[in-house]
Amino acid sequence: MLKMLRYLKKSTGWVILIMLLLFLQTYCDLSLPDYTSRIINVGVQQKGIEDGVPEKIRRSSMEDLELFMDPETRESVLSFFDEEDKMLVLKEDISARDRKELNRMLMTPMMIMTGLASGGENSLFSVGMPSGAEPGKEAGADGPEAGKETDPGDPGAVQEPGPAFQMDPALFLPMLRLLPEAARKNMLSGIMEKVSQMPETIAQQSAVVYVQKEYEAQGEDLGARQMRYILHSGLQMLLLALIIMIAAITISFLASRVGSLMGHDIRSDVYRKVMSFSSREYHQFSTASLITRCTNDVQQVQMVTALMFRIVLYAPILGIGGVIRVLQTDSSMTWILAVAVGIILLVVLVLFQIVMPRFRMLQSLVDRLNLVTREILSGIPVIRAFGREKKEEERFDVANRELTRTTLFVNRSLAFMMPLMMLIMNGISVTIIYFGARGVDAGDLQVGNMMAFIQYAMQIIMAFLMISVMSIMIPRANVAAGRIQAVLDTQNTILDPEKPKTPEEGRRGEVEFSHVSFAYPDAGENVITDISFKASAGETVAVIGSTGSGKSTLVKLIPRFYDVTEGSITVDGVDVRQMTQKDLRARIGYVPQKGVLFSGTIESNIRYAGEEVTEEKMTTAARIAQAEDFILEKNEQYQAPIAQGGTNVSGGQKQRLSIARAIAKDPEIYIFDDSFSALDFKTDSQLRKALKEYTSKATTIIVAQRISTVLNADQILCLDNGHLAGIGTHKELLESCEVYRQIALSQLSEEEIA
Repeated sequence: MLKMLRYLKKSTGWVILIMLLLFLQTYCDLSLPDYTSRIINVGVQQKGIEDGVPEKIRRSSMEDLELFMDPETRESVLSFFDEEDKMLVLKEDISARDRKELNRMLMTPMMIMTGLASGGENSLFSVGMPSGAEPGKEAGADGPEAGKETDPGDPGAVQEPGPAFQMDPALFLPMLRLLPEAARKNMLSGIMEKVSQMPETIAQQSAVVYVQKEYEAQGEDLGARQMRYILHSGLQMLLLALIIMIAAITISFLASRVGSLMGHDIRSDVYRKVMSFSSREYHQFSTASLITRCTNDVQQVQMVTALMFRIVLYAPILGIGGVIRVLQTDSSMTWILAVAVGIILLVVLVLFQIVMPRFRMLQSLVDRLNLVTREILSGIPVIRAFGREKKEEERFDVANRELTRTTLFVNRSLAFMMPLMMLIMNGISVTIIYFGARGVDAGDLQVGNMMAFIQYAMQIIMAFLMISVMSIMIPRANVAAGRIQAVLDTQNTILDPEKPKTPEEGRRGEVEFSHVSFAYPDAGENVITDISFKASAGETVAVIGSTGSGKSTLVKLIPRFYDVTEGSITVDGVDVRQMTQKDLRARIGYVPQKGVLFSGTIESNIRYAGEEVTEEKMTTAARIAQAEDFILEKNEQYQAPIAQGGTNVSGGQKQRLSIARAIAKDPEIYIFDDSFSALDFKTDSQLRKALKEYTSKATTIIVAQRISTVLNADQILCLDNGHLAGIGTHKELLESCEVYRQIALSQLSEEEIA
């Protein structure tokens, strides 16, 4: 599959754009849970107040808070505010980092003030007295001498921590104002210690409650503030959702475009590669297999490529981003995600082991079904003639059932995976809610954070789910890519020379075989052995012999459908292996044993020889090939349609149109590979006579089974089991070649031969 990625080079720009959009979509996806958390935590629970930093605060309230700050903190806090008419207003240019630091400095004083406002019943406000002394006794190195009685209200008295007693909140603040800095710090040390041990969420909530009370005291409508915050956050979420939708649609469009371009290029390369195959390479693959590789296999690669951008690349980005956000939200429950991911990977591994072997079988079974279907459709007349419809139905049914059974197994495995993954996801949700609720109850976690954690967890699990789905699809595409690559990697045995030669001007139609032998690949013996002859321009050379004697093989060596095993073949004085295939075949008009017509019209089939074929050449070729009569009888004449494979014309008409196509090319060498077999004697005689007149300057090589076809040839090659039994004219061979004489006697009477 990796080798197929080279086809993405043309779409590099689109791929980069897709990657950028994927990061944008992922960022927006991962931002949504944070907005959900903020709406619940800030919008609902905190009435739109994000933290303990007030936008404005009364001077008297700030003075109360200053009682719980050291001088350095007090100075730092006041630096963030401007004073306006007994109010302190937060500076507009404060950064997010400074705001966070300011929130940290205000959180503890605000928590204490919130506790005081609630009535002071909490043990937080148990204030320490001197150890081993009664109220009013002085103590401490910084105070009066030890043992001296002092007034408890004396500002100079410094209290050492001792037995606790409950302080009346109404007296607490006035007393603190009267105490010196050191005494105040000493008195508050117990409170500060208890505050430091409390969860940060409780301290934050207490600070927010204080800010709420402050805003209420200033006459602000908290309900309106809350609604503004929720609406603003909701609109931001809608905007993010819109961006996600646009990005997802654009990614899908671009991914489909990239996948389609990739599929187009792969199909083109496979087609060009197959077209460059010689007969040797072509027979390594069945026709059905090549069709499957060029269609179904390419479709698999194309589909996975499109999904790769939408899922394979997106899922890891989403998963990694989700893990980072989870760690920022609450790391105490990450073990739940680790367990979930482990279970998912285990499920995928098991399914992978079960399904992968079936994927390898699947494409082969598609090949098999295509092969059977093609054979049945092309052999319908024979099947009907022998009454084998039932047998062929059974053969098709076997191939169809095997493919269906394997496909069902794969699809059922995938169908089983989805509900199992959903069960894991829902189980994780329940687990997170259970442990999250305990964290909320203990004050370690806010409800919104728990909701965000669930969403992040679902995103992470969904990312692994997408990866697991692709892990099932990619192997099938990998198998398909391997089959495609096998075609592309096939080495051609017939190649153009690095320095091709061109025949000299004036030499035209000369064909010479010099001690030519040929054996098919992996065959144990030669098909033809030591064949030598020469055909000059204007001559007609006929090749005759019994079935399997190598007649067709011999003429296929001229256009280099195969290369000779030994010896050489020259055309116009140049070895065919030293000419380009295009140059060589441009000099040859070839008509195969089985006439081949293409879907279209009669005109398109005759003019298939090249664009240089004029209408005059077309009609002349049809007349010489004895095809004009039946063409003109049709209503559309030359525009009459030809069905796929020429199934709407007879065998004789198909042969004549194939011959007309070769004549229209006007080549210097004509090769007719038993191309007159479907013609009656009269048509055969008329065609050869007209052909002789028209091709008087060209070389004509005819393979034939009938003596009547070769009677007037300038040279006749008689083959016997691949060997040249005789060469000469009809009369010469009757006298000198027993094999030829036996063929003649099997077709003609003694009188006709004489």
